Amino acid sequence: MTQKRTAHIISHTHWDREWYLPYEKHHVLLVKLMDTLLHTLDTDPNFKSFYLDGQTIILEDYLQVRPENRERLERYIKEGRIPIGPWYILQDAFLTSSEANIRNLQIGHQDASRYGTIAKVGYFPDTFGNIGQAPQILKQAGIDNAVFGRGVKPTGFNNTVADSDYESSFSELIWEGPDGSRVLGVLFANWYCNGMEVPTEEAAAKEYWERKLAEAEKYAATGQLLFMNGCDHQPIQQDLSEALDTARRLFPDTEFVHSNFKDYLASVNDSLTRELSVVKGELRSQRTDGWSTLVNTASARVYLKQMNQLGQAMLEKVAEPLASLAYSLGHEYPHHLFTYAWKTLMQNHPHDSICGCSVDEVHREMVTRFDKSRHIAEAIIDESKTAIAAAVDTTVFEQYGRDALPFVVYNTTGWKRSGVIEVELDVARIYFRDGFTLNEMNQKMYGIDVTGRTLVDRNGSAIAHSVHDMGLHFGYDLPDDKFRQPYMSRRVRLSFEAEQVAALGLASFAWVLDAKTAAQPQASLVAGAHALENEWLRVDLAEDGSFQLTDKRTGQVYRDLGIYENTGDIGNEYMYKQPTGEQALTTKGVPASIRLKEDNAYHAVFEIVHEWAVPASADEYFEVEKREAVYFPERKSQRTEQTVPLTIRTEIGLSRDGQGVEWKSFFNNQAKDHRVRVLFPTDLAANVHHADSIFEIAQRDNEPAAEWINPSNAQHQQAFVDVSGEQAGMTVANLGLNEYEVLRDGRNTIAVTLLRAVAELGDWGVFPTPEAQCLGEQSFSLLILPHSGDGVESGAYASAYQFQVPWTVVQTGIHEGKLASAGSLFNWEGSSLAFSSLKVNEQSGDFLLRWYNMKPAASELKLLAGEAAPSLGQAYRSDVLEQQGDGLAPAGESHYQVPVGACEILTVGVKRS
Repeated sequence: MTQKRTAHIISHTHWDREWYLPYEKHHVLLVKLMDTLLHTLDTDPNFKSFYLDGQTIILEDYLQVRPENRERLERYIKEGRIPIGPWYILQDAFLTSSEANIRNLQIGHQDASRYGTIAKVGYFPDTFGNIGQAPQILKQAGIDNAVFGRGVKPTGFNNTVADSDYESSFSELIWEGPDGSRVLGVLFANWYCNGMEVPTEEAAAKEYWERKLAEAEKYAATGQLLFMNGCDHQPIQQDLSEALDTARRLFPDTEFVHSNFKDYLASVNDSLTRELSVVKGELRSQRTDGWSTLVNTASARVYLKQMNQLGQAMLEKVAEPLASLAYSLGHEYPHHLFTYAWKTLMQNHPHDSICGCSVDEVHREMVTRFDKSRHIAEAIIDESKTAIAAAVDTTVFEQYGRDALPFVVYNTTGWKRSGVIEVELDVARIYFRDGFTLNEMNQKMYGIDVTGRTLVDRNGSAIAHSVHDMGLHFGYDLPDDKFRQPYMSRRVRLSFEAEQVAALGLASFAWVLDAKTAAQPQASLVAGAHALENEWLRVDLAEDGSFQLTDKRTGQVYRDLGIYENTGDIGNEYMYKQPTGEQALTTKGVPASIRLKEDNAYHAVFEIVHEWAVPASADEYFEVEKREAVYFPERKSQRTEQTVPLTIRTEIGLSRDGQGVEWKSFFNNQAKDHRVRVLFPTDLAANVHHADSIFEIAQRDNEPAAEWINPSNAQHQQAFVDVSGEQAGMTVANLGLNEYEVLRDGRNTIAVTLLRAVAELGDWGVFPTPEAQCLGEQSFSLLILPHSGDGVESGAYASAYQFQVPWTVVQTGIHEGKLASAGSLFNWEGSSLAFSSLKVNEQSGDFLLRWYNMKPAASELKLLAGEAAPSLGQAYRSDVLEQQGDGLAPAGESHYQVPVGACEILTVGVKRS
């Protein structure tokens, strides 16, 4: 007997929280949809279930307006009629950090668990490309499947692809991560709306299902056919039960089931007889023509990406480690504040939000959310750093008298760190409570001498530094047990280079009155009229502002670095399109003014100014093409002949202990419809390059696939991109600049996008977005790290990760304490491991530390107690959901050795000792 084919109809709505309408307008529509859903579930027992788009934030948004419906909602969730989770929001995975992807999964599980069962569906319906480590992340979270809409081009069983890393023979496939983790992948080959608006009338239903069944069978590997009954903001189909009854009468050879993902996936697994293609790693539509990959959302509204990078770093790389160290001293770990801060930040992480491809109102609200989340992180940081500093023994500075001004520097990265630090110190304070008039306070502050002091470390060694007198400063304390305490102070800003501060640790310094101690004079880092040099690197500036970089360790010379490129852009927020036939403008050969801006014993900076002019906008025909919604690859507009000034100020810096060249750029953008990039030719022989992605150093081809016809081959990055040859390599690290391209110019030039100014949203309609032109002041930061050819072993990648993380500094007093004046909470070793996070688990109170293996070869972690911890508690393996796994056996006194697989994401729990 022939088995019936089964049509699984899964009702859903893909809920873009904000997009072509501002958030609150979408919010109103959501409330209507949810009201209708509850009514449908109340009145139609045959309406079996509705999938709530995999994101629990929908529940928060609805109940904010309809709290009276909580019990009805909870009942249907517990009955399984509204499957929820596993995410908090549907994020853009490439533009959100590794830890943000994990926090999204953790908070989604946490919120869903309060209602009942969590839908274990690896749901990525509209993610703009899918990250290579998704299979491992999902498997660690107990999810054995991934359902997604983009990144793979299926061929269907009549055109089977036998051996390809990029395509699948069917809509079902095996997706394998770089560590070997595998999940069942299901591609929405006919998109996630292929079962929407099912007709109830027989003639229309017959035509509908004949077409839909054939389209699904074209790609499906089994007789289990998936039909997604819904689409973007799609209202509930309230007559679906009637429509399915009609379908059953018309097609008795087909079983029509109002289904859910759990049942559908189980049916697929039970029915599989054909061998599925194994698709490995990143799913980025590399076997397409390249015109609709949406990758250029990585450069839309760059200011959002910069704010996101800072917000993520402040939470995961500063606030969480500092709060963990404070927790080890007996202070409360503020889980509630972290959850609120992460949720606020992640509300900016949906693909149409962080990608910068929504209407202007959406992105204005995002700026406020970024500020809100960062302010919470800063409040946690301020409280934690002050609490820790109070426990640091600074009596080593007593010898300098009561006028000594100690402060503590925190390195919250996972590696030892050196770098230039700025700290603001109050030399003296007078509180308003002391009874002086404001004039008397000001006079006393002006009378304080801030000269004649020396900066010393805890060993009494003098440190070269510079001082800027900031004059009077108003401030206030907010005591826990008193009213606010305002004061006036005399403030200075110190700048110096800290050396080898412990990973996840601290070091103490003091600015003291001591005529006997002075820093030893050192040679200037300025090596000529337009040159900088330290022990490892030499930088020579050319008249056009480009520079030559010599890596003295390898002998490799990199030329023509830092040239700016400007082109027109007649695309939209989603995709870049250069006007046909246009020649790029560059600053190569454009004279620049160069001056020495900073020259001291530990740091030197040259300032370069280009007085440039670029076309003011696209031409008038572009307005016609936008109004007519001409598909962007087919646009014919050019740029206007009218120009506007583009004055670019560049700073090139080098520190004494620096392994890389600091690059900063500033300009006021007054041009429209254009793109600005900065170019770094490597002249290294390589067919592939590497980019920092989510828990992965992704290897990508320099040449795109044969199907690729888009002249641009821009791609995503997180912290850095790297081109390496056999004996030398160059890593370019960034702060919030998520788009790069390795040019096919014979020089393997790394091009980093600084700004893309566009005029419309794009996609399915005509939506003007004048604020996406990004007019006004812009600033950008990069770090250029030459190395030996292996970014892992040379430490270049570690330096690039550290570049993401700001130093933390706090002034303190002279006091005893149980913490040494330098040290760390944890120490670790692991040759190819990258440190990712340190936090405290809310349920267990255990420390959770995470690393990932940067290389596709096995490694080992050695974990030890740091100087700031009396001992190392019992350790165990955990996972991305922070569940306790197998205990680890100590390898010696107070340390553990943990094997780490190729490309493995490793989480270790440590009991509080």
